[in-house]
Amino acid sequence: MQVEERRRPQKKKKKTREGRALKLRMEEVTFDPALIQAIFKHIWTRRALEREKNEGNDGTDCEVGTGTLKKTRTTSANSNALKLSCELLRIFITEAVQRSAMIAEAEGAGKIEGTHLERILPQLLLDF
Repeated sequence: MQVEERRRPQKKKKKTREGRALKLRMEEVTFDPALIQAIFKHIWTRRALEREKNEGNDGTDCEVGTGTLKKTRTTSANSNALKLSCELLRIFITEAVQRSAMIAEAEGAGKIEGTHLERILPQLLLDF
């Protein structure tokens, strides 16, 4: 005898307008990946120049033999890494603003000031 398995008809998840609108707003709020990539490239270039400068000072006394030259590689990031970096930066800044706002509200201040940010920053960095 064969036992027939009864399958429940799978319900299709309906996307609500609110859900789509929320997703759209979340995508709009995040940082521009091109901006983050430009910042990363600037930092990578600056560090590469510092490295070359430091290696140039260290290698002045030794002779350069064949095959000892290093190839310069460009650093890059794929699009998913850039999107993830944008989202992480957005979450970090949102959390910093929220924590600073709580401190400002507890003090009765109407605006977030630098001192509020300074007070929450050590714990925020530990949490991330």
